[in-house]
Amino acid sequence: MSKVLAHSTATVGSMTLFSRIAGFIRDLVIARVFGAGPAADAFFVAFKIPNFFRRIFAEGAFSQAFVPVLNEYHTQQDLTEEQNFINRTAGNLGAVLLIITIIAIVCSPLLIRLFAPGFEASGEKYILAVEMLRITFPYLLLISLASLAAGILNSYGSFAVPAFAPVFLNLALVGSAIGLAPFLDHPITALAWGVLIGGLAQLVFQWPFLKRIQRLPKFKIDWQHPGVKRVFQLMGPSLLGASAVQINLLVDTLIASFLKDGSIAWLYYSDRLMEFPLGVFGIALATVILPHLSRQVAAHSPQAFTHTMNWSLHTSLLIGLPAAIGLIVLAQPTLATLFYYGAFAEKDVLMASKSLVAYATGLPAFILVKVLSAGCFAHQDTKTPVRITLIAILCNIVLNLILVFPLAHAGLALATSLSAWIQVILLFLALRRKNRITANPFTQTISVKIMLASLSMAILLLAIVPAYSNWIEWTGVRRASYLGSIILLSLIGYGVTLWICGIRPSDFLGKENNR
Repeated sequence: MSKVLAHSTATVGSMTLFSRIAGFIRDLVIARVFGAGPAADAFFVAFKIPNFFRRIFAEGAFSQAFVPVLNEYHTQQDLTEEQNFINRTAGNLGAVLLIITIIAIVCSPLLIRLFAPGFEASGEKYILAVEMLRITFPYLLLISLASLAAGILNSYGSFAVPAFAPVFLNLALVGSAIGLAPFLDHPITALAWGVLIGGLAQLVFQWPFLKRIQRLPKFKIDWQHPGVKRVFQLMGPSLLGASAVQINLLVDTLIASFLKDGSIAWLYYSDRLMEFPLGVFGIALATVILPHLSRQVAAHSPQAFTHTMNWSLHTSLLIGLPAAIGLIVLAQPTLATLFYYGAFAEKDVLMASKSLVAYATGLPAFILVKVLSAGCFAHQDTKTPVRITLIAILCNIVLNLILVFPLAHAGLALATSLSAWIQVILLFLALRRKNRITANPFTQTISVKIMLASLSMAILLLAIVPAYSNWIEWTGVRRASYLGSIILLSLIGYGVTLWICGIRPSDFLGKENNR
């Protein structure tokens, strides 16, 4: 089972890696063309609002509720009943999101006042954000239907296609920034059109693969279907349970709208770098384990469930800890290498690096939250994550208000990270109380070894990274070559230390890791 999980995670991770590389190219183009000024702030808010709802409806509450119920139908019902469930879920989801989209377009001025209240005082930035939100919000409908398609494909063991689909959003944004922006009165609005085009492309791309497995949805509205009712019942509390990090990030944006121009853009670029390992590994792992955990629950296999959870937890540490350390130590060099061109100034590198360090301290927690939440949702338990999420959100708001004054935008990022760690601790304790995670000597030992290897990597990085002044003076090619060499050396050092500590690939690919 561990080998299957590792292979599936690697498949999703490799496709997501390709998408994230395309995303970096996208961000590089946006930073070079538009910089980190008021117009960029307006776009990032107009994009963040539908993106926030996407991560709740599409990747969050909907997927967490839909996948376990779909696997239950796949395991316990015939193919006709399963197709009926898919058809009615698609019809109801599409109808609800169409209504929400229409309301959001009409109420765009109110939404901007709600999510970025500081914009209204600046006039033009507020008007620009409202205009772009009306273009970007239909993305929510398109990407949520794409997520429905992804959930079906994942449940049938097809992980590569949904993981590759986000590449189309990045291509659409790059194409719009380069090809469309010069012809518009407000060039930044080209990015809003790119978001809409990218959402449509992701949906259309997956449709033929659904047809190939004979699971193409036929949209039918039926609120009385028992499976659909259960999905929407599970979605209700999951709207919070699956979105703590997103709510916290949105609170960051709300408060940042009152800070100096560029604050939202600095948070965006640092968040994007933090999202790279989170997306390549964290989201990939959560995507893969949820169908497995759901099938294990449906098959009444608690031992297999516990094994999958333990494997997921120490695999999260294996990737999350060194990734966090790398982002913290290499924050300024990485931002300078990727974005210090054109309109993105040295000040922007320094300011974005502060929030990147703050976000990176929470990277392992962001990954672990996804794994631990999957352990709850596989049991169709939404109440536990919701209760814990409410506590985490409250902690984030309090920490925001405490840290924003001494640390400005970096304080908002640090508050998000600290609240994520609080959420991890509470989720872990809750799962332990329900015997869904069991401590064992193997997991404890391997976790300590991973921490020691991560510490050795941190020492190595501090010893070999050149001074920041060098990175600013070097050309882009030299920065990239140095950064690549440093990352490669640190990974080799990490791997060697793991080997010396006695960790072998078989510990993650073997048949039994919770011995």
